[in-house]
Amino acid sequence: MRARWRVTDEALAVAVLVVVAVGSMRSLIGAREEPWAQTAAGWVLIYIACGVLFARRARLAAAIVSTVATGVYYVVSTYDGPLMIAPVLALYLLASRGRLQAASGIAALIVIGTALGTLSGNGDVNGVALFMLAGWVVAMVALGWVRHSRRVFLAEAERRAAGDERLRIARELHDVTGHHISLINVQAGTALHRFHRDPAQAEAALAAIKETSREALRELRATLGVLRQADEDAPTAPLPGLDRIGELVEPARAAGLDVRTRVDGADRPVPTEVGLAAYRIVQESLTNVVRHAGAAHVTVRVERGAREVLVEVADDGRGAAPADADAAVPGSGILGMRERARALGGDLTAGPGPDGGHLVRARLPYRNGDER
Repeated sequence: MRARWRVTDEALAVAVLVVVAVGSMRSLIGAREEPWAQTAAGWVLIYIACGVLFARRARLAAAIVSTVATGVYYVVSTYDGPLMIAPVLALYLLASRGRLQAASGIAALIVIGTALGTLSGNGDVNGVALFMLAGWVVAMVALGWVRHSRRVFLAEAERRAAGDERLRIARELHDVTGHHISLINVQAGTALHRFHRDPAQAEAALAAIKETSREALRELRATLGVLRQADEDAPTAPLPGLDRIGELVEPARAAGLDVRTRVDGADRPVPTEVGLAAYRIVQESLTNVVRHAGAAHVTVRVERGAREVLVEVADDGRGAAPADADAAVPGSGILGMRERARALGGDLTAGPGPDGGHLVRARLPYRNGDER
């Protein structure tokens, strides 16, 4: 972005230099109206007024020098030329750097100086020309400020986009790893507890750890693959959706939970981003049940509607721990689930259920209310 602005500034400076040089050639050809020394001094002033336009890091000094050189040129030179566009461009570049007050002050001095020259008897500038000059200077300063405002807006948009992308990546990695690691932790505790008293159950727990860790690696690789393909039009790594809810239920059952699922409207198509959000919400909800709720029974209900997906995860435990209910780190816990729902224009609530236990309910609308 900055490189593009810089190239544009330099292109404008080159264009002004060429126009002024061509427009001032009359002093070098044709009948002489002034001594050569005076002409040489005029050309030195021309290149000073135009040359400082290339000073990117000192726009204020460039505007002052260009304005002074231009004023001196019109005093010492017999020939009129288009040199006035050099300080006007300098004011535009100064305003585009956010120096509105300085650019306005110099513009006012240009207009006042030209007016004083007119009052002193300079017949080259009349009232109409002075009015046009004032309008031209004001317009260029305003355009420079507009450019500065647009640059600030674009920079802020890029900063926000980068922040949103970091939150999205953090949320995705948390959801991918947190669920599986929680299950591995539960199964490892079971294996350690049953190792001597019930070797068969310990062996089953270790087998579950192996399968869960393999699934965690597979999902992590898929997620990283999607992140690498973020600039491609068609990522090849498939994203999980509602058709893979069963993959979340089986590990939870292996951890000792009685999980029941109900999916209504299974034949309705669901947008990819909605299916992914629903999958992650169910995943995080089951993770919280395993880690915090102390529940025995969990019911997962997914309803695919014509305009939205409804997700409910209810258990008979005590609910998520207070520290996790509103995690301080974005992308984790219930806060991360709420962010997913809000990103789609939906909402998510989590709290005590009507019959006790804990209930997570999410509403995930399709974009523009249309199916895909």
